[in-house]
Formats: sequence, C-alpha cells, structure tokens
Amino acid sequence: MKKRIMVFGSFVVDLMGRGPHLPVPGETVKGTFFKMGPGGKGFNQGVAAHKAGGDVTMITKLGKDTFANIAVDAMKELNMDTSHLLWSEEHGTGVALIEVDDTTGQNAIMVIPSACNDIFDEEVDNLEGILDDSDYLLTQLETNMSSIEKIVDMAYRKNKIIIMNTAPFQPVEDELLRKINIVTPNEVEAELLTGVKVVDQTSASEAADHFFQKGVKSVVITMGGKGAFVSDGNKEMIIPPFKVEVLDTTGAGDAFNGGFVAALAEGKDIFEASIFASAVAALSVQKMGTTPSMPTREEVDAFLEQQNK
Repeated sequence: MKKRIMVFGSFVVDLMGRGPHLPVPGETVKGTFFKMGPGGKGFNQGVAAHKAGGDVTMITKLGKDTFANIAVDAMKELNMDTSHLLWSEEHGTGVALIEVDDTTGQNAIMVIPSACNDIFDEEVDNLEGILDDSDYLLTQLETNMSSIEKIVDMAYRKNKIIIMNTAPFQPVEDELLRKINIVTPNEVEAELLTGVKVVDQTSASEAADHFFQKGVKSVVITMGGKGAFVSDGNKEMIIPPFKVEVLDTTGAGDAFNGGFVAALAEGKDIFEASIFASAVAALSVQKMGTTPSMPTREEVDAFLEQQNK
C-alpha cells in the first residue's frame, strides 16, 4: 500500500529569463525569453512527488497577494489539496530571480523567500494531525530554520521517515542531523557540510561517513552529470545519470528529491528509488522551468521502460 508524504517547504514565484550567457557582475545581457510560474524548492519537490504518483500533502506559506494565486491555481490544476496552506499577514509571497544560459542550460538563481521564511512555531504545532497521517516528511532549507527544526523534531518523535534536502545551503546543527533518516545534498552542499570535496565515489563515500557519524541513516549525494552516490551505511554505489539533451537544469535537484520520496513511499529501497529519481530529473531538464517541467508518472514509466531499467 502506498504511504503518505508530507512536503514541508518553500513556495516562490519563478521569474525566469534566458539569454546568450549568464551576466558577470556589472554586465547587462539582452535576454531572449521570459516566463513567470510556480516554484520554490519545497513546492517543486511536492509537485514532483505528486506527479510521480505520490500521495502528497503540501505545506508552505504564502502572502496575501496576486503571486499567491500562482501557487493555488497550480495546485488546483494538479488536483492537490490546498486546504493546508499557511498565510502571512506581514509578508508577501516569495520570488526567485532565475537566469538561464541558452547555450549550456546552466543557471544562476537568487531566492527571496519572504512569507515562507517566517513560519511560526504555532503554525507548525497545528500540523501535528497531518503529520500523524503521514509516513514520510520531506523538507529542505529554504524556509526559516526554526520551522525546519520544529517539524523535524515533531516527525522524529512520531517515528516518521525524514528526508532532508540540504538546499539551499545553511549550516545544520548536529542535533538536527541526528534525527534525519536520509540526507540528500548535492556535491557542493556535501562539501560545505562535511569539508570533503566530492568529485567521485571515493570522496562521496568519505563525505557520507561524516553524515553517518552525526547519526544520519542513509546518504544520497547528487553529482550532476556524474550521477548520484547512494549509501545506506553498508552498501554504496553510483547511480549513473541518464543521457538526455539538456534544455534547462533549473529544478533538476527538486525533481530528483520529489521522485525519490514518491518511490520510497511505494516501497522501493533507496537504490531503486534513486534510479527512479534520476529518471524524473532527466525528464525535467528536457523542459523549461521548474514546477511545470516535472514529469507525470506515465512519462517516467515510459522513459524507464525505454531505458530498460
């Protein structure tokens, strides 16, 4: 039986512009394309998990402004429950300024979280009933740290499976890490958190050991074109990336995390789930944008069948 997932995290409106190259400091580049749409690491991961077949409850906080409509409309279109959204009286809905290189698909992003950086303790306390009905908690580091610590502590006390995607990077206390079942940094975040420069399986394994020493149960380090390092403390391997034509890498990590938790909730182990997650990410980078680029379950299944995985 498929288990239930709570995704606790950020929503921001993506303001995405494309151009011939990313501007260097002081440079103005004439762009070629602009698009506005739903985004934010938490929201992207929630949508990715939902579209990949997960039973998802999305928790994020919005301002009472027109940008909030973008979140609500997107969720309604996807048949996601909007009744647990949090609302701010003081702050507007978050935004992300995204620049994408037309040639390489690489990106530079500035996030202004606003409302979802001000989630109160009482608001988290009110989520207890929803957490009781969930089996997995997926969170990131794009909301205020006090809210992350509180929801993780609550999930830990209730023996839920906790997956933490350590993006965007913030320092994480050992007390928080020891409550995490699975941590999913990329290679840059892994280095910032462990001091180990991750370039291959050997260095990824060394970085994973740092997490294990803090009490984390399993480690998945995404390494872009080099694939994903996966370890449960006993077995480790590199999941090679699927070779696809890259249009836009924005949101690829979110696609991976959403696909990963959806696969876990179906009973896949972390190695199988990482292969599934890699397929979700591979499909996402072939489309523009973040939330809109997340593939459906049918697309993922067809892609994996085509790849004979």
